[in-house]
Amino acid sequence: MSDNSLPEAWEILRQWLPADLEQIAWQSGFFQRARGLQNAEQWLRLILMHVAGGLSLEQTVVRAHELGLPKVSAVALFKRLRGAHDWLLELTRHLQRDQQRLWGQYRASPAPQRLRVIDATDIQEPGSTGTALRLHYSLQLPELCCDYFELTDKRGGEKLGRFQFAAGEWILADRGYSHRAGAALVLQAGAQLIVRWNPSLFPLESDHGEAFDPVAEVKGMPLGEVRHWPVWFNWEKQRYRLWVCAIRKSQEAAERARKKVLLKARSNGTKVVQSRSLALSEFTFVLSSLSPEQFAPTAVLDLYRCRWQVELAFKRLKSLLAAGHVPKHDDGSAKSWMQAKILSALLIERVLGEGNFFFPWGYAIRGGKPLAQLS
Repeated sequence: MSDNSLPEAWEILRQWLPADLEQIAWQSGFFQRARGLQNAEQWLRLILMHVAGGLSLEQTVVRAHELGLPKVSAVALFKRLRGAHDWLLELTRHLQRDQQRLWGQYRASPAPQRLRVIDATDIQEPGSTGTALRLHYSLQLPELCCDYFELTDKRGGEKLGRFQFAAGEWILADRGYSHRAGAALVLQAGAQLIVRWNPSLFPLESDHGEAFDPVAEVKGMPLGEVRHWPVWFNWEKQRYRLWVCAIRKSQEAAERARKKVLLKARSNGTKVVQSRSLALSEFTFVLSSLSPEQFAPTAVLDLYRCRWQVELAFKRLKSLLAAGHVPKHDDGSAKSWMQAKILSALLIERVLGEGNFFFPWGYAIRGGKPLAQLS
């Protein structure tokens, strides 16, 4: 993109953001007093140039002045960024809502269900050996559109209770979300759940109320065979029905899993690894609320593989947008910087989504009706 096209490109991005940009800036506390530059749109362009463009604060203000934007100091930009989190959060929520509406309009045919993949990833500050921030993310398939996110500190655990669910949705989640409280929440909402099972955190019972023992059930199970069992779990005086699907891992995958079990045991100071843990590491267990009559166990396992799409989304976020490490050293600027990265990612998703629907003039006409709604 040439320098001369930047103002025109901004006009296209601007139409996807709230019309009342200034009002939201005042309401969210980004503007607190009538001093200095009070143009919300110009501040947003500066912040996105710094965060999404990968420019330093000094480079940003120089580059912005060359493009005809008002001249501000690098210190002023840093102070504005530090107080921009709530404002950027509101802009991100607006973009999320608008994109959900857009994907629904442009679907050629309505999907039988809404498929969502849920996961979290860690964001580190410079010099930190541990997690500084954690991004909780929900990705809608097949549109690959983020429909929910939450940014917490390193104490923010992975749990389905962070999300809201609706009847008819299908939820895919990894073993970090294998908890009875979250599973009950999904089922109470009328949604379907497919989650990697962690036997040590999610006790199950047979039809007769006996503890379900996966080791005994998979004993002698050959490679390539898929088995399933009806199970129950209890939570807050209610009993819920699920099915366990299991498949034996390949020799290479099983060896990797055994090494992870041994490594975790050593890091926890455990001298003797339980044979049960090693035996279970040779299999993949997936819990599903879909009965075999609704959805075959082999299809459940195939669908669970789609969970990898959220991992790819995190890789894009961290590689293309350099969001793996936060180059700020105080909590305020770090959270604002990460929030601006998420807003940038959603803008990129919108650009890619618009590219699926070709417009010779380069953008959609406001108020136009999509072809999918024509009779």
